[in-house]
Amino acid sequence: MMEVVRLEAASAPRWPRPSVAVGNFDGVHRGHQALVGSAVTAAAASGGTAVVLTFDPHPARVIAPEAAPSALMTLGQKSATLVRLGVPVMAVLPFTPDVAGASPEDFAARVLHRALGADTVVVGTNFRFGRGRAGDVGTLRRQGESLGFRVVEVAPVVVDGERVSSSRIREALARGDAGAAAALLGRPHCIEGRVVPGDGRGRTIGVPTANLEPANETLPALGVYAAWCWPGRARAGTPAVVNIGRRPTFGGGAVSVEAHLLDFAGHLYGEAMSLSFVSRLREERMFPGVDALVAQIHEDIRAARHALAGAPPASPWDGL
Repeated sequence: MMEVVRLEAASAPRWPRPSVAVGNFDGVHRGHQALVGSAVTAAAASGGTAVVLTFDPHPARVIAPEAAPSALMTLGQKSATLVRLGVPVMAVLPFTPDVAGASPEDFAARVLHRALGADTVVVGTNFRFGRGRAGDVGTLRRQGESLGFRVVEVAPVVVDGERVSSSRIREALARGDAGAAAALLGRPHCIEGRVVPGDGRGRTIGVPTANLEPANETLPALGVYAAWCWPGRARAGTPAVVNIGRRPTFGGGAVSVEAHLLDFAGHLYGEAMSLSFVSRLREERMFPGVDALVAQIHEDIRAARHALAGAPPASPWDGL
């Protein structure tokens, strides 16, 4: 289990020789994993504790809310992913106007030194911090020399000739490229939420669906996907065909997330459910009638079974 601490105010550090990885960690993608791995390694070498320092809300929502990106994951998903990477502590700093206005020197002293008692601070090459993003890795090293922590700088991870970033993952999801998103994340993109009642139309045509009310802000593009599903916080993944769309064959409407579980029978209303997207099978489109739609759904089921052949990825509930 992970210890999650909100740093509402500077307090005495509570962990031995913390090695602190600093960042937003939205998605905990392959670049973030390199930072976390360095912190875990440093903590093991010193007999200390690996700590991830992250921010809530995303700093852009305070500094430039009109340009703030949608989040790839919830805090709960972030903590569960970090646990699997060997991190026992996640420190969440509420990002307020006061934090945004702090100088780099003040941030290093108040947060990294006094609140966390950092022994090692791990950051990426492009790390910026403090008011107006005035501080960089060089600034941090100078503060570390003064305050008593060392700084480890981690080079960016490159995939297909470009640095891995949360923005690249959002772009891949926006065009429905679940495979490209997974290559950057190091695992399929995952959303979670609660199963809510729908209109029951899927059951009447022989293809019952679980309607997910997603907690995540970032959904893949409209379309039909092969996905792994974990219903009711099950540890074993179930193959699924997932439609994200407006159901144009039935007159359209608000965007919904509907999962047809291929090897599951049971009632899920009110239960937690998680979906990990493996591949996009097709775009959403209007069919001339219900019979044509049902025929296509059965084709989708066959395609999904082929795409999902093999073992499911690790359960997203691990570590919670």
